[in-house]
Amino acid sequence: MFALFRENFRIAWDSIRSQLLRTLITVFIIAIGITALVGILSLINALTVSLTGNLSDMGSNTFTIQRYERQSQRSDEKRKVNPVISYQQVKQFSEEFNYPTANTSISFTGTSGAEVKFENEKTDPEITVIGANENFLDNTGLKLDDGRNFTVFDVSNNSNVCILGSDFRKNLFKSESPIGKKISIRGTKFRVIGILEEKGSTFGNRVDLRVIIPIQVARSMFTQPRINYDVSVKVVDADLMDDAQDEAIAVFRNVRSLTPIEVNDFGMQRSDDLIQRIKEDTATINAGAWVISLLTIFGSCIALLNIMLVSVTERTREIGVRKALGAKKSTIAFQFLYEAILVGQMGGALGILLGCIIGYVISVFLFKIDFTIPWGAIIAATTITFVVALISGIVPALKAARLDPIESLRYE
Repeated sequence: MFALFRENFRIAWDSIRSQLLRTLITVFIIAIGITALVGILSLINALTVSLTGNLSDMGSNTFTIQRYERQSQRSDEKRKVNPVISYQQVKQFSEEFNYPTANTSISFTGTSGAEVKFENEKTDPEITVIGANENFLDNTGLKLDDGRNFTVFDVSNNSNVCILGSDFRKNLFKSESPIGKKISIRGTKFRVIGILEEKGSTFGNRVDLRVIIPIQVARSMFTQPRINYDVSVKVVDADLMDDAQDEAIAVFRNVRSLTPIEVNDFGMQRSDDLIQRIKEDTATINAGAWVISLLTIFGSCIALLNIMLVSVTERTREIGVRKALGAKKSTIAFQFLYEAILVGQMGGALGILLGCIIGYVISVFLFKIDFTIPWGAIIAATTITFVVALISGIVPALKAARLDPIESLRYE
């Protein structure tokens, strides 16, 4: 049995080598569809892992108060322009919202183009400076690699201290410990008290190039009008999330001076809602990728079927000789079926390799995110190519097996 399989495999391989150009064209046609499938799915997988990983750090017991609801921002209809969330409003909210086990973080982005100096070294003007209170790190899921967080004393006394992103350690400080060192931002000196753990980049946004300073100090440095402040609330007991949200809405409505009949002029977003929506959006993109790839693979199926039918026609006399020498119908059929499967798997392997390379290059060099091997897409691609080859090879194999040996020997 094994000897027969090996012989059929050898004959199939010799046939592929004898029609090398035609085989290569078919292999590339199959590879195009598999490349599209694996490449797109690997990129989507990398983006999903990066985004959900960053959001899941915040935990399912965190919610934010923001200027707009997410749905209204995506709507094509003309929407009401909500007023910005001012410092006075977030301060009043933090004072009046006294829900048990809940911690409130207030923050704002002062600039995304600051230059940071240390002794004779300085960064490019691409640093994000954030003003925040002592709950900011905990509520946003940021963790310290070294040093300490702000204390209530640091924030209330407007201390000139700061927490740096991980990139500063290897760029500005040349891998030496920044703790205790003094940096300068817009002429103001800050003592470094903490270094954040490395987070990487998402969509090219380098979150490790940021400086966090006490919010009152930041307000004295960045005085542009209509600054929008961010509010996040973390509830220790996740079971109390709904009650905490209801109270937060009531308090913030009062802060905004809304009457009972007026609709909210602000939005609220839970971190686990964002994760779920990301998964829903990527599921839709995944479906689109499957449709595009399957259409291409369907074309490769037709191409492989065509090349196998041509191969049967060209080898009609050879089939007649083999049948005259005693070859069974099943032996002839399996020779052509093996040939189709070989071509299909060659195209699948090439497509998987190219898809992974494309996914890696786009993930790492374009979006600056970690690449994860899409094992699900690879398994699916291998299965699809096998099924395509099997379907494309059955018809030519049956045609070859049914040829009359006498008529085949007469074929020229």
